[in-house]
Amino acid sequence: MEQPGERAPAPGLLLLVQDLANTVDLESAEDQLRVPADLDAWARQHALAGLSFGPADLDDVLALREALRDACQAHTGTRLPDPAAAELERLLRAAPLLLAIDAEGGAAVRPADGLTGAPALTAHIAAGIATAVADGTWPRLKACASHSCRWVYYDRSPAGRSRWCTMAVCGSRAKMRAYRSRTTT
Repeated sequence: MEQPGERAPAPGLLLLVQDLANTVDLESAEDQLRVPADLDAWARQHALAGLSFGPADLDDVLALREALRDACQAHTGTRLPDPAAAELERLLRAAPLLLAIDAEGGAAVRPADGLTGAPALTAHIAAGIATAVADGTWPRLKACASHSCRWVYYDRSPAGRSRWCTMAVCGSRAKMRAYRSRTTT
């Protein structure tokens, strides 16, 4: 998926989280996930073969998408809203993970066996987040501070303090609004 400002996409398993959050463009109101078949196609594009989704699954995945966007927004210094935290807790509770240890002694978190639909997708997302927490990359997945945008991007800046998906668009709009508010009073 093309990133604003020519940003590089999120690394590793965080790309799945980023791509899910960005299945809707808030400014244009284009939503890639309108019906369960759209979600089936999206899962196949992300190598999540074997997952199929019904209408209730679509509702849960859309709720997951928005709650993840709120969690990424919290990485810019805002507070995760209580309803989003409760929604994430509800969805994650239905998506258990297992710690798998391979023959070489390596360990990885993976979705529990037998999951289908939204819980299976949520478990894959949760495994990606758990891996990103362990390697320190999770806080760099952020949602643009522009309320009309909220595009999820990976902050590769040295200090990790980026607030907008792109300085050229959302950042400059915010700076212009701030300038205007200072000069009109």
